Amino acid sequence: MNSTTPPNHQAEEAIDAINKKTGRNMPQAIGTAVVLIVLILACLLISPALFALLVVIFMILGLWELRVDFAVRNLNIPIGTLWVCSTVSLCTVYLAPNHVVAMGACALGTLVLVGIMASLQISLNGRAGKALATKTLTSPPAAPSDGTPTHSRLTHVAVSMFTVLYIQVLASCIIIPLTFHGHPVSHAIMIVFIPALSDTGGLFAGAWLGRHKLCPGISPKKSVEGLLGSILFAMAGAYAVFACTYDQVMWATRWWVPAVAGVMIGVVGTFGDLCASMIKRDLGIKDMGHLLKGHGGVLDRVDSILLAAPFTCVLLWMTGL
Repeated sequence: MNSTTPPNHQAEEAIDAINKKTGRNMPQAIGTAVVLIVLILACLLISPALFALLVVIFMILGLWELRVDFAVRNLNIPIGTLWVCSTVSLCTVYLAPNHVVAMGACALGTLVLVGIMASLQISLNGRAGKALATKTLTSPPAAPSDGTPTHSRLTHVAVSMFTVLYIQVLASCIIIPLTFHGHPVSHAIMIVFIPALSDTGGLFAGAWLGRHKLCPGISPKKSVEGLLGSILFAMAGAYAVFACTYDQVMWATRWWVPAVAGVMIGVVGTFGDLCASMIKRDLGIKDMGHLLKGHGGVLDRVDSILLAAPFTCVLLWMTGL
């Protein structure tokens, strides 16, 4: 770089290089992340119930994103039924005496109702149609096509049931850790922030050190070095949460749990990102949505959180943390 280049121009070039390597607008992404962190922490510190309500709101937004994303390929999911059933389900899971039984019963009931409504193939409403038009304009086509694909009723039902399992059931696993062992704040931080920290570690490690591609056919920017960065950041975050929450007796007997959590969240979270990338590739879209500046949609931000949630939930429960 020329030594006479103004400092502000040098900074712009450095930011552009980082944006290109990470595949996102980093200043926007950092600003959005700060707002989300403040919002989530404020809800947690005020009341775990308020945090559970925030999860419900994010779930509703995520379901809308999937509604529009699937519509790109002419796949319709019964969004109204999903909104009502998923909201009732998450509230029931949080309030019921037996949270796991409530989750299972609500999931079964939702699958039945959603399957029935999906088989009716109700067409897009006005708002969804407008959102679909915007999505189609801002997303490249998946592959050359002579026309809009058509699908059987069974395909619509299958996609709708997948949505229940992917959003409602996995979101329930974010709610359940708030209800056991008396550490709702630390459990919520483990469930939400450690996968996000893992994503951050993978992003920076991959951008600066990435040389060996992890799954180039699915996500060209994922690297082995990024995966290792994800694991290390998740492990460090888990140890920090552990140190701020538990006493010396727990340290003496459970010192290995943060290490296991870090490896597990790093690997499973990366797998969650790859699964979301596969969905987007099949649908022919770049981002699930555009609600979060620098991150894409809500589901682009929480894909690793959703998939890591059941594993983290089980680990916390089995180890008595």
